[in-house]
Amino acid sequence: QVPLVESGGGLVQTGGSLRVSCAASGRTFSSYAMGWFRQAPGKEREFVAAISWSGGNSYYADSVKGRFTISRGNAKNTVYLQMNSLKPEDTAVYYCAAGRTYYSTTYYTTAEEFNYWGQGTQVTVSS
Repeated sequence: QVPLVESGGGLVQTGGSLRVSCAASGRTFSSYAMGWFRQAPGKEREFVAAISWSGGNSYYADSVKGRFTISRGNAKNTVYLQMNSLKPEDTAVYYCAAGRTYYSTTYYTTAEEFNYWGQGTQVTVSS
């Protein structure tokens, strides 16, 4: 059973918005740092955004800063990525990830720091 399930991907035009969601399945991630990564065809997986388990600390890749917002649901078991002003170069499969941490303010930015991954959701931005 995949512990994280992404949803909300789809096709959008340049300049449009989309929100992808990630929900825990079969376990709780309320005390895990969460993150989003993406992988475009022929490219390596890259970091997009991260958030601490408290929800009070977040970090973004330079390529999405000011356009994307990561947030957590009230139960802290769901994480969202609001994507605005989308560009064709944002086209990728977006993956959600969860990483164990003992500290409420910790967030992670490298794939090796995350313990659980979802299967991904496709986001396509047309020009």
